[in-house]
Amino acid sequence: MNRRQFLASSAALLIARPGFAQEAPFRTKYYPISPGIGLHDLTPAPDGAVWFTAQGKGLLGRLDPRDGSFKTVSLGQGAAPHGVTIGPDGAPWITEGGQNAIARVDPTGLKVTLFRLPEKFAYANLNTGVFDKQGTYWFTGQSGYYGRLAPKTGEMNVFKAPKGIGPYGITVTPKGEVWYASLAGSHIARIDLASGNATVVEPPTPNQGSRRVWSDSKGRIWVSEWNSGHVSVHDPADGSWKTWKLPGERPRAYAVYVDDKDKVWLTDFSANAIVRFDPTTERFNVFASDKANANVRQLDGRPGELWGCESGNDRIVMIQTTAHG
Repeated sequence: MNRRQFLASSAALLIARPGFAQEAPFRTKYYPISPGIGLHDLTPAPDGAVWFTAQGKGLLGRLDPRDGSFKTVSLGQGAAPHGVTIGPDGAPWITEGGQNAIARVDPTGLKVTLFRLPEKFAYANLNTGVFDKQGTYWFTGQSGYYGRLAPKTGEMNVFKAPKGIGPYGITVTPKGEVWYASLAGSHIARIDLASGNATVVEPPTPNQGSRRVWSDSKGRIWVSEWNSGHVSVHDPADGSWKTWKLPGERPRAYAVYVDDKDKVWLTDFSANAIVRFDPTTERFNVFASDKANANVRQLDGRPGELWGCESGNDRIVMIQTTAHG
């Protein structure tokens, strides 16, 4: 499907489904960034700022939501950043696929420090990263790798994924467990933090395309399934699974995030929308973008706020996650 066909099908879905109107009790705000900058992922910082990766231009950016202003810093020649998260040191850490490195950017002086992967993993296709409770940084590479970095010493270990290509989203639970999703492998996996070994856990839907994962407050792993259009949850405590299909005929679930109230947020490329799922009522709310081709590739947040990158429109979107009367 080419871009024109995709936009046409998305528009048809929106017209045919009146439930995709903006949900009034929740307030949405958009922050335009430079056209063509190539937004990909973001993460809110404790000081109120929002850091974002601009894969198209090889930049890391910092948005000030108070006035919509932003500044950027180049990550180096050939940079193509993907994921970003805030470390225990308060700095943004980036999976920098263009230079096959993990990048740290000083939040004040914007100095860039690179931790390069060993040469034998020359094209790991780095995706996303997360810090465990001991301050170790874990990351995924879609070419079939995952790894860890000790920020204080710079020591890095890279492991081959048990089922090859596909490692994509990654998350840490409240107890400190680290899990990742494999898009091409259609599974999730738990990493043993001591040995580095990964144990595969198969979702109930075959070939579902597990893309991103996020833990809720109980340590359950929520999964966005790109191929099936489902959101599923795995409870490691008893090994159980539950799964729900997103609204509509052909949903494509890309990103997933669990907020501070344990409500689950996802992005649906087919619907051109962000979707909220309440596990208690099993009800979906759908927040359609006001522009076509939003393509929100990642979600993150803080209490009361959901943040996402509209990669198709090079805008950052914020939704207040607490309803206002």
